[in-house]
Amino acid sequence: MFGFVAASVEELTPEEKQRYNSVYCGICRRIRSQSSNLSRLTLSYDTTFLALLLMSLYEPEETGGDHACVLHPIRKKHWVDNACIRYAADMNVILAYYNALDDWEDDHRTGAKMLVGILGKEKNRIENAYPRQCEAIRSCLQELSALEKEHCANPDLPAGCFGRLMGELLVWKEDLWAETLRQMGNGLGRFIYLADAAVDYVADEKKKKYNPFLAMGTGNDPKRWEEYLVLAMGRCTGCFEKLPLVQDKAILDNILYSGVWIELHRQQRKDQRKEEQ
Repeated sequence: MFGFVAASVEELTPEEKQRYNSVYCGICRRIRSQSSNLSRLTLSYDTTFLALLLMSLYEPEETGGDHACVLHPIRKKHWVDNACIRYAADMNVILAYYNALDDWEDDHRTGAKMLVGILGKEKNRIENAYPRQCEAIRSCLQELSALEKEHCANPDLPAGCFGRLMGELLVWKEDLWAETLRQMGNGLGRFIYLADAAVDYVADEKKKKYNPFLAMGTGNDPKRWEEYLVLAMGRCTGCFEKLPLVQDKAILDNILYSGVWIELHRQQRKDQRKEEQ
């Protein structure tokens, strides 16, 4: 249900691309030090967006450096570190834990069970550090699961569950910007959930799995789905533009106004090719 909130790398300047990658590397490095080396396998560009957004809003003091790693043993990669990156690293791990737990409970995938064991070792630490966010993840996913089992025909209800989850994750601090971030995350979460449903429509239909667009009974109608997606992203960007963002604003614009749509269409083409084989 993740993987849509990524930059259109081709549209970034060389400097923006280096900055984007350095934040990604910083989160990867922090996951290793705060959790475990194996936990880095769950690293997502979605949390890179989270870190960049909070960094732009709060502008915390940064450190950085160049380091070779297991994935890049020869050429050193630049990384940056700050409080927002540390927060994003923990949110990456706890989201991956609950996502793996959901996969295990739904499909009994062996790989998911292994991930639950690996990531579960950090669950208590992260829950103690961020009780509000972790409770939102747990309760929203529980409510979402119930709606999916009922084959809810109103896509706004399950999308709303995921929207509330993302809203709480974007709120790092309960301050002046909390409500704007909460509403922004609500729109972004709705977009992610519905984009995932659009990509999985054909596969879910074949497997007779729940899909909100299937439950609506409108058939395979991408134009109808796009109305929901545009509305959700409009809610997100409307709140986004209210935030006083300067640092890395161009990268954030790239992600929300271009990257999410390019990634959606890329995944749709990939799924279509898979179905044609």
